[in-house]
Amino acid sequence: MDAGKKESHSRLHSSHDTCIICGEKNPFGLKVLFNLNEKGEVEAEFMPKFAYEGYKGFLQGGVAAALMDSAMTNCLFYNGIKAFTAELNVKYKKPIRCGRKIFVKASIEKSFDPLHLLKASITQDAAIAAEAYAKFMESDLLKKYDLYE
Repeated sequence: MDAGKKESHSRLHSSHDTCIICGEKNPFGLKVLFNLNEKGEVEAEFMPKFAYEGYKGFLQGGVAAALMDSAMTNCLFYNGIKAFTAELNVKYKKPIRCGRKIFVKASIEKSFDPLHLLKASITQDAAIAAEAYAKFMESDLLKKYDLYE
């Protein structure tokens, strides 16, 4: 992995630096740092705080979905692609506990320019807790609003 790939996408793409999940400039954001691994997947470690719970002691499902969506977005960034989420399907396999580390991973399954199909997962205690599959679509809006560097 080269040195440039170790930086998060928000450091590489200023158009995304205020993201609620991974943006370094969002004062309320989670500031999750995604890295590219040797398999071409994006991964991150994250410690869910109890402030992010739905049911007492468990991570709120929308936060889990947002973490996987952001992982997939970062995977696209590392591959030089900027696209909007067009469809997101999440499967929750087991509750995710707050206060215990999770691992988020994403990869590109297929690309049919301008459509990209990705998958993501959250693992906790060596078991997959959630999976997501998504379609991302490149858009002229990213260019129109100077979101494409």
